[in-house]
Amino acid sequence: MQINIYEAKTQLSQLVDAAHRGETIIIAKAGTPLAKLVPLGHGPKRKIQYGLMKGEIRIAADFDAPLPDDLLAQFEGHEGPGTA
Repeated sequence: MQINIYEAKTQLSQLVDAAHRGETIIIAKAGTPLAKLVPLGHGPKRKIQYGLMKGEIRIAADFDAPLPDDLLAQFEGHEGPGTA
């Protein structure tokens, strides 16, 4: 259903009820569609595509190596060596 923006202002409650029932309402101004009122959860679902970043991410071999003591102290909120 397409409805003029002025009519949509005066009938908002009824339009929300219609959208809740599954109807899609297009709101137009001077015949030009501007917005779409749809029920929550009824939009198109994005299909998950795995592997889009394959070959783009590199993890260093030592990514889980212990942090240096001064950096670890900073993460823990302690003053490390060389800080005032």
